[in-house]
Amino acid sequence: YKLPAKDSAHVEIMRIGTYNPEWGGISEKEIIDTMKSGKILIPQIEVLPTDVVANPDTPPELEIRFDMPHGPDFNDITAPLPVNWQLRFVHNQLFKHFYNPSRFCPGPFHSTIVRKAEFRSMQHKEAYFSMCEAVLKKWRLHGPRPLNAHPTDNKSGIWLFTDRTKPTHFFPPNFLPPYDTEEKRKIILSYLAEEWDEETLGWKKAEYPEKEDEKKVEDKSVAPAEKANFMQWCGNPIEALLGVAGNGEAKPSRSK
Repeated sequence: YKLPAKDSAHVEIMRIGTYNPEWGGISEKEIIDTMKSGKILIPQIEVLPTDVVANPDTPPELEIRFDMPHGPDFNDITAPLPVNWQLRFVHNQLFKHFYNPSRFCPGPFHSTIVRKAEFRSMQHKEAYFSMCEAVLKKWRLHGPRPLNAHPTDNKSGIWLFTDRTKPTHFFPPNFLPPYDTEEKRKIILSYLAEEWDEETLGWKKAEYPEKEDEKKVEDKSVAPAEKANFMQWCGNPIEALLGVAGNGEAKPSRSK
């Protein structure tokens, strides 16, 4: 069930820990001054959910993942950047600038949608994740989307939260498109080349999944007619499992 609380969905980029420097944190004023100074480059953020997973907790939390499906091309600066690159780009800048002991990022990069998730049966669980995959396919057809309330807005920046229900300060993008110029691409790639290791508490060479070759991508492509049909209807495997028709009515039983 859903608790009667305000929606607080967000993708955490860096957890500060505390505003008290004596306890290993950073003062709120220092954070605000830094973010307003332009020292942290904030791009126009366009994201694409890549997966819905159950985390290792018991019972688990359900998370929407916003991972980079593969690494950037460090040899060809004209190659398209992978989806969700903006999240790691900002994350690495924050971790390099704010070097306080309490900072960390739990399981980057995800948004928790359900806590203590339990299913009536394995069939229901499989049907639920099948439905999630169907919805993700619709997102992939659209491609990455800006985090704007309206098309004319430019609100895909970063929020400072006191806690998950109390956003206090908004920092708009200051590193705007296009991102295919040589100067900007070199800046982006310099921050995507490394990743923070939570075990050693140090930087290491970034490791990314291998990019699928063009042949595999072509094999998985969807014909235009199929795209149109898919956008008009997205099957609900949970309803199918429970014997419910697409209009929400129970399917009539078939007599032998």
